Amino acid sequence: MRQNYKKYTLEDQEVWNILATKQLENLPGKAHPEYLACLAELENVLHAHAIPRFVELNEVLSAKHGWSISVVPGLIPVEDFFKLLKNRKFSASTWLRSKDQLNYLEEPDMFHDVFGHIPLLMNESYADFAQKLGALGVKYIDNKKIVTQLQRLYWFTIEFGLIKEKDDTMIYGAGIISSSGETDHVMNDEVEIRPYDIFDLIEQDFITSEIQTKYYELEDFDQLFHSIENLESSLLEKSEPA
Repeated sequence: MRQNYKKYTLEDQEVWNILATKQLENLPGKAHPEYLACLAELENVLHAHAIPRFVELNEVLSAKHGWSISVVPGLIPVEDFFKLLKNRKFSASTWLRSKDQLNYLEEPDMFHDVFGHIPLLMNESYADFAQKLGALGVKYIDNKKIVTQLQRLYWFTIEFGLIKEKDDTMIYGAGIISSSGETDHVMNDEVEIRPYDIFDLIEQDFITSEIQTKYYELEDFDQLFHSIENLESSLLEKSEPA
């Protein structure tokens, strides 16, 4: 599948501009500086003025850490998702919500997939973590327990992760980054924020249809990559014959 840029309407372009402009104004002081720096690094190909062209985004992503966007029709089977991550391909849809869906959307659209997820792939530790998560998913795809644990890991990090910046709690998860409501919820509402512990995290259930009440906070992005190395070592130990 490919992005057919000619199909985007004036309303599509307007929706993208509204969403991106709102979050670009909302995120400073809330999103981690590394996300904002990565977004700035992509500013020629990812900005509020127009829907991004995936071909242009891929050129920059590939040159940085070998990633690219793989167009998908929407939600895809977990096995296919893991395979894409393993091969440094991030799945993204090309459809965009309508004006009456600006504040709530059940299924992730292009704004979530691209504005939320893509910038941090410019960060080496984050990009390597995402690739390693995919590789583990492919390796253990027939183990339902481990697959569930890896889905939880994805949810509480790549989708809804928090991270420290000096004494402040900041956002890096795409599910928060791409939603003004989630962004404000994390900063203003009473939520439970736990120190990041990958072995605690993978035992936590989550509900996709409700606003989040529990989050895990990283010390830094290096901790993210080192933690999945520790998880991989633990899985290998458990699979070795006694």
